Amino acid sequence: MIHVLIVDDHTIVRKGLKQLLEDTTDIRVSGEAEHAADMLRQVKLQPFDVVVLDISLPGRSGVEALKQLKNLRPALPVLILSMYPEDQYALRVIKSGAAGYLTKESAPQELENAIRKVAAGKRYISSKVAETLADHLHEASDTPAYKSLSDREFEVLRRIASGETLTEISANLSLSVKTISTYRTRILNKLNLTNNSELIRYAIQNQLVDL
Repeated sequence: MIHVLIVDDHTIVRKGLKQLLEDTTDIRVSGEAEHAADMLRQVKLQPFDVVVLDISLPGRSGVEALKQLKNLRPALPVLILSMYPEDQYALRVIKSGAAGYLTKESAPQELENAIRKVAAGKRYISSKVAETLADHLHEASDTPAYKSLSDREFEVLRRIASGETLTEISANLSLSVKTISTYRTRILNKLNLTNNSELIRYAIQNQLVDL
C-alpha cells in the first residue's frame, strides 16, 4: 500500500484528489495538510511513501516547502501539483528535489500513475516536462529573463504582481520589509524594469500570475 500525504490549502482540492484515488487498491490518502508547517509536523510523526505538494501555499511557497521537506526526509518522493504550466516551474522544482511535476489540469488522468511511479523510486516526467527539460539543455539567447531569477526572487515577483504590498509579502514570508525591498530591487534589475507597474505588466505578459 502506498501511503500518501496531500498538501494543499484548499479543502475542495484535497477532497477532489482523495476522490480520484479512492477507487485504487494500492494507494491510500493517509494524511492531509493545509500548509507547510503542518506538512513537516505530520512527516515527523508518521511515515509516508509519497507527498503530493501544491506549489502555492499560504505564507511559504511550495518550492521553499519542498526544500525544507527534502532536508528533513531526503528519500521521501515529492510530487508537485500546480496550476501553472510546466515551462514556468517544472525545472525549478525538479532541481530542488521533486520527483515529479503535475498540473492540476492533468491530475484526473495522470495522478495515479504519477504516484505509483515516484513511489517506486522513479521520476514522473510528463511529455511537456520532458520538452521543457530538453529545451533547457539547448537554451538559446532568447530565454525569458524571469528564468534567471532565484526561487525567492521569483516568489516575490509573483506576489508583487498579484497585488501584495511589501509589508504583506514580508509578513507572509516571515522576512523583513528591507529584505523584501532588496529582492524587489534585484528583480527590477534582472528584468530591466523600473517600477511595479512595469513588473506587473511583465508578469501578466509572461503568464506568471493568475488573472
